[in-house]
Amino acid sequence: QVQLVESGGGLVQAGGSLRLSCVASLRPFSSFVMGWFRQAPGLEREFVASDSWSGTSQRYTDSVKGRFTISRDNAKNMVYLQMNSLKAEDTAVYYCAAKPTYGSWIYWGQGIQVTVSS
Repeated sequence: QVQLVESGGGLVQAGGSLRLSCVASLRPFSSFVMGWFRQAPGLEREFVASDSWSGTSQRYTDSVKGRFTISRDNAKNMVYLQMNSLKAEDTAVYYCAAKPTYGSWIYWGQGIQVTVSS
């Protein structure tokens, strides 16, 4: 059974930083695109960032460009989201996700809360 488990969330003041981590029981991990999504109260889940299987091609939603960085360690089956200059509007439940290169997002973590106080 595939599992994606997030960690590293919590409460931080505006302007601060957090690093989310996700460990995935995917085999082989390196064949999957990894991503982060988030869902704020009352809103739909939105794409935040993704990283190609090789870790050489990243994509970001416009609102986090220049502040968030996604990275992965294929040897450890890990993906990370470094979040800097956090804003109150970044408050959400963050989800780790995985998909085949030419497929849909099919594997999801349980989500982790990030709260940014203003």
